[in-house]
Amino acid sequence: MSGAVSALFFLDVKGRVILHRDYRGDVSPKVAERFMNKLNELEEVSGIAPIICDEGITYIYTQVSNLYLLAVTRSNVNAATVVVFLHRLIGVFKHYFQNLEEESLRDNFVIAYELLDEVMDFGYPQFTEAAILSEYIKTDAHKMEVQVKPPMAVTNAVSWRKEGIKHKKNEVFLDAVESINLLVNSNGSVVSTEVSGVLKMRTFLSGMPECKLGLNDKVLFENQGRTQKQKTVELEDVKFHQCVRLARFENDRTISFIPPDGAFDLMSYRLSQNIKPLIAVDCKVEKPSRSRTEYLVKARSQFKERSCANNVEIMLPLPFDATAPTVKTTAGFSTYVPEKSALKWTLKSFPGGKEYVLRCHFSLPSVEAEDDNSRGKMPPIKVQFEIPYFTVSGIQVRYLKVIEKSGYQALPWVRYITQAGNYELRLAN
Repeated sequence: MSGAVSALFFLDVKGRVILHRDYRGDVSPKVAERFMNKLNELEEVSGIAPIICDEGITYIYTQVSNLYLLAVTRSNVNAATVVVFLHRLIGVFKHYFQNLEEESLRDNFVIAYELLDEVMDFGYPQFTEAAILSEYIKTDAHKMEVQVKPPMAVTNAVSWRKEGIKHKKNEVFLDAVESINLLVNSNGSVVSTEVSGVLKMRTFLSGMPECKLGLNDKVLFENQGRTQKQKTVELEDVKFHQCVRLARFENDRTISFIPPDGAFDLMSYRLSQNIKPLIAVDCKVEKPSRSRTEYLVKARSQFKERSCANNVEIMLPLPFDATAPTVKTTAGFSTYVPEKSALKWTLKSFPGGKEYVLRCHFSLPSVEAEDDNSRGKMPPIKVQFEIPYFTVSGIQVRYLKVIEKSGYQALPWVRYITQAGNYELRLAN
């Protein structure tokens, strides 16, 4: 972070200071009063925002329960970093006090000040991992023991994992989950597509293991001079969990890390590739009379037959004044959802290369005008689904190695899942 936080304040709903920690000595405690006045002004005029700048001081705050948590600075800080820090600090206090509110804060002043001294040093964020802090800051002050040697997680870069973890069975679960964001216009043409992916991990490993993950990364294969016999993926906007050694990845594209214990997201990525709709929905609207409308809906699965989509839900918009529709389907079942002015078509299983049909008709009793456009533009058809053992990008985990000094063998389990994100198909009015 380029700049530093000058001070942290805990304020009640009226702006009175409950707890205050000055880190740099360059702001007056009276800035808390100035903050509340400015907050009230902005709330009346233009609405509130999490960042307020006034007379050379930046106020960055968040509200939790009946408290304001406020960071003030005179420096040009990264505001997003400070916001993340405030939310992590809230998590730390909740870990210790169960609920973070005015009463719990007043009952635990000693512990609160100890935590504020550990999480920030001279205005720079330090340790915000509650599990690590709880190893040497105890909630029962009279039971505290002087710890000569702080835990390894504080003295090195592994702040996300504590020492001495033991599991009866050492296992690693890795899910490659890809979400498809897709928009199709009323003519059936794809307007925009995007694939966002995340590698979700759950690790149950003893000790301090080193993990190495290999993907069919296009850049890696090109650097190694491999022939393109195997399908590769070109990942964009890659973001890693803090446990990944970024220097190693930038040097040779190796994903090497000491994982946290339990569930976490190892990395996320994005692909802006053109893809056809995995589940295409065509809806023809017929109006035999002014008060009667019929839908002919065809849903096609446009992926290979060996794959199968599960829990498919197709939300078909209806006019707000439609009566309960009469429906016939060749597969699945339908449910009228009047509060959403929609018909939900549910297919528990949708194999690849299949087409199913739904027919429905309904009446429109409150015809207000001959012009159909008087009812306004209909919302899009929305689709939800999940396809296991399948990814759109073709990403593959080539290997997942676990190395630990005790030499135990860990069992890695890998799954691939594709699901619908913001998946919409516009309906012709």
